[in-house]
Amino acid sequence: MLEEIGPAPLAIGMWPIVAIVLAVALVAVIVGDLFMRRRAGSVVEAGRDQLERDRGRMERQMDQRRADLEAAVDDRRRSIEVAHADRLAQLDEQSAQLAADRERIDDELARIGGLTPEQARREVVDRAREEATVEAETLTRAILAQARATAEDRAREVVATAIARCAGEVTADSVVAAVDLPSDDMKGRIIGREGRNIRSIEQVTGATVIIDDTPGIVLVSCFDPIRREVARTTIELLVADGRIHPGRIEQAHATAVKRIEQMCLDAADEALHALSITSFPQALRPILGSLRFRTSFGQDVLSHSVECGRLAGLLAAEIGADAVTCTRAAFLHDLGKALTPGIEGSHASVGAELARRYGEDDAVVHAIAAHHDEVPAESVVDVITQAADAISASRPGARRESLEAHVNRLEELENLASAHPGVSRAVAVQAGRELRVMVVPEQVDDAAARDLARVLAAEVGDRIVVPGQVRVTVIRETRAVEVVGASGPRD
Repeated sequence: MLEEIGPAPLAIGMWPIVAIVLAVALVAVIVGDLFMRRRAGSVVEAGRDQLERDRGRMERQMDQRRADLEAAVDDRRRSIEVAHADRLAQLDEQSAQLAADRERIDDELARIGGLTPEQARREVVDRAREEATVEAETLTRAILAQARATAEDRAREVVATAIARCAGEVTADSVVAAVDLPSDDMKGRIIGREGRNIRSIEQVTGATVIIDDTPGIVLVSCFDPIRREVARTTIELLVADGRIHPGRIEQAHATAVKRIEQMCLDAADEALHALSITSFPQALRPILGSLRFRTSFGQDVLSHSVECGRLAGLLAAEIGADAVTCTRAAFLHDLGKALTPGIEGSHASVGAELARRYGEDDAVVHAIAAHHDEVPAESVVDVITQAADAISASRPGARRESLEAHVNRLEELENLASAHPGVSRAVAVQAGRELRVMVVPEQVDDAAARDLARVLAAEVGDRIVVPGQVRVTVIRETRAVEVVGASGPRD
């Protein structure tokens, strides 16, 4: 019975605890709800503030853009107004010009109205001739200026080729050098895989490498003697080293260039010592030494210069002139040949300008410029320099060109000029360095004379192989002669 009564009081005692727990939970829920509402209100307030700030920033940006747009519109309006004013000014100027032209035309028409048909025809023909002449001369100058600007490289090649070229057998000796090989197997190594090495050699040196069936040698061909010598030395270095590939080719070429430069300096020192010349500009020594590799009609230019210096000294001593100045002038007379393959102008004018720049005496400079009569000879030094040059060039064995070839070239120059209509006479002077053409003045006017000189110069360059440059001079002479008979009565 006690067991049946025992659990009931215990259950009755738990109800207060459950009520308390429920009350606490209810209070917690109410407090949490209040907290969440307060927090949501804070978030909404913060969002409202952020929206206000964004709205203010956007309004400021819109104001700035509106101000920029108004400024751009004002600038455009001002530019349009300025352009409009300029256009109005141009129209005013054109209107004034048209009024002046109209007045001039009215005056011209009034004047022409008083001419006869023959006079009017003659005036129209004369005016058309004058306008055509002026237009042709302007066009010719423009074409020449464009040709000089675009064909400078081609002109250098033509000048270099013309200077080095002479008789057939001499040309072969002048433009080809042989390189000895230890064995024919070396030819294959020079060629390289698929021709890689030989193409690299030709590209670096600027010379042509000729490999034929001749045993034990390869040939190097180039009209520029210094470039040919550099190429020959490069191949010799490669053959001696045994390693032949593009990288080694460039190294050998750099070594060969330095070696040739030193050879030029040594050759210049030897030539100066041979003539007992002590004071000489250091910058001119490599230029002077490069004449060792230059040839004229197969003659070594540096040896020719030394020989001319000695002859000039002897001639000056015989006549009591200044032997030191004469020797120096004759020695330097062909100095310009070291530069003329790449510089426009004759070697006499180029050498004179080079000597003037490096402080040579005026007498020496003038003798260099006058040794081919390009400028008149004015002193004993000029005459002795010309005589020494002629003696050295004309002595037996000095030059390889035959007299027959020289005469044939002069005749070819004269016949080429005489074939043109209006030419009365053509004479080649200065050993073929100048072609003087006399024309009939009634058939060739001044403009046609200039055109004839230009055409002849082009034909000489295309058809005739000449050493150096040839000056074409067209001479047009008009003479007015009146004869008055004897006055007085006759018996």
